[in-house]
Amino acid sequence: MSTTRVDIEAIRRLPKAVLHDHLDGGLRPATVIELAATVGHTLPTTDPDELAAWYYDAANSGDLVRYIATFEHTLAVMQNREGLLRTAEEYVLDLAADGVVYGEVRYAPELNTRGGLTMGEVVETVQEGLASGMAKAAAAGTPVRVGTLLCGMRMFDRVREAADLAVAFRDAGVVGFDIAGAEDGFPAVSHLGAFEHLRAENVPFTIHAGEAFGLPSIHQAVQACGAQRLGHGVRITEDIVDGKLGRLAGWVRDRRIALEMCPTSNLQTGAATSIAEHPITALKDLGFRVTLNTDNRLVSGTTMTREMSLLVEQAGWTVEDLRTVTVNALKSAFIPFDERKALIEDVVLPGYETAL
Repeated sequence: MSTTRVDIEAIRRLPKAVLHDHLDGGLRPATVIELAATVGHTLPTTDPDELAAWYYDAANSGDLVRYIATFEHTLAVMQNREGLLRTAEEYVLDLAADGVVYGEVRYAPELNTRGGLTMGEVVETVQEGLASGMAKAAAAGTPVRVGTLLCGMRMFDRVREAADLAVAFRDAGVVGFDIAGAEDGFPAVSHLGAFEHLRAENVPFTIHAGEAFGLPSIHQAVQACGAQRLGHGVRITEDIVDGKLGRLAGWVRDRRIALEMCPTSNLQTGAATSIAEHPITALKDLGFRVTLNTDNRLVSGTTMTREMSLLVEQAGWTVEDLRTVTVNALKSAFIPFDERKALIEDVVLPGYETAL
């Protein structure tokens, strides 16, 4: 393969994998508007283009707490069966349209119970919608495999309940677990019992760490809780000086603990200053298992094609770099080894050869 840069249309054709993407952060603006009308929820605007721009502008505050607050309107339309089915199905179809062949979607079922659904019913409904989307994508000739990560909200008290659901639905589409929400002030170790339960039941998990809080958050996630991946992990750079890795950074790299990095989102929350200087490039070059992700496609106004294009245009990434992070993601996906291997060998590598 060439080491020259690649244009956006070629990138659009490349097979992609995304590990860190929130269901309630990736709705279509038109869908939010239509569903809001059915439930009587007032939006900042009812024009799809204006709503998309409102989300993007509101999220560019440089503050994680305010960034999270933008989810008020998407969650408002995801409180009943109709809203969950539609948003889950469209989620899959939007991934397929972006060239994604494997995705992991995460959400916190406790945030979708205001309409009377139980957390278990929320999970069942989302899985039904995802299955419908996968069937439609396959019928259209753009198959995509989507696994679910259930999230517990670290600042609330239902984390163990969400972990129990991850165990219960382990053979019904749920492939792992995560904790999300405000990182600073809500340490992962507060939920150690949930992680011990997941390990005992052989359920893999990732933890949001190293975004709004630094090395102690990463250390807790990896060493105390046993996370197999790190959500964001961008502040691992605080343990790297002039290319020399400290013990924590060395542990993360050497044990191939994947970093679920989200460049555009990190710019919005103030965890990074620019695409050109985003740590993802340096960490990739240092041999970390870096993966590239969207985080919240509506809120960040992005897609996997856009994230890849920004790195090519502003950070000098090559086709090989894009292939590396795609393979990295599949190596660290929470599905069985044989499925990961087949996606890499039968879909991703041939796709890179034929798409360019």
